[in-house]
Amino acid sequence: MTDQTALHPDFDLISSVEALLFVAPGTTTVGQLATALEVTLREVEEALVVLEEQYKRRGLRLQRHSGRVQLTTAPETAALVERFLGLEATSRLSRAALETLAIIAYQQPVTRPEIEAVRGVNSDSVLKSLLSKGLVQEVGRAERPGRPILYSTTPDFLGHFGLSSLAELPALDPEKTEEDEGPGSTELLEG
Repeated sequence: MTDQTALHPDFDLISSVEALLFVAPGTTTVGQLATALEVTLREVEEALVVLEEQYKRRGLRLQRHSGRVQLTTAPETAALVERFLGLEATSRLSRAALETLAIIAYQQPVTRPEIEAVRGVNSDSVLKSLLSKGLVQEVGRAERPGRPILYSTTPDFLGHFGLSSLAELPALDPEKTEEDEGPGSTELLEG
């Protein structure tokens, strides 16, 4: 434990982790939290599990994405928070954007040609739009001819759909997918 925590015995590790997440400017790693608190990764993970359980009954959530964690407001409070902050309502996404997001979410990291092979149409403008909205990001280049850009979802994607992690995405049902109108069904992400 840090000297400051030792000076305040009533201030436990869970509260310390919560405080750091609150002041963090964005996502952080468990390793960064462990280093700052001078504890093990396991101790931080245990504290995060307790916080996640406590937040289920409150207006906050822990959001996990690509090995990083962030404190966010509960998705159920989105309209209230937007109204309180005077923000415009979250913009609706087009069917093409939802299709593209679904492909990226389930196949990430994925290249534009792979996205287009599923959708059957050019996806340049949709990808540019999703990049500008911060819902997808470039995460590198594929190790094959042409070295196409690889895309994945972002923590903002999780927030937009009220997810805490990608593990909360509904499971794909291959039989149902074949029965749908075709590739890129957006049923999974609408709502």
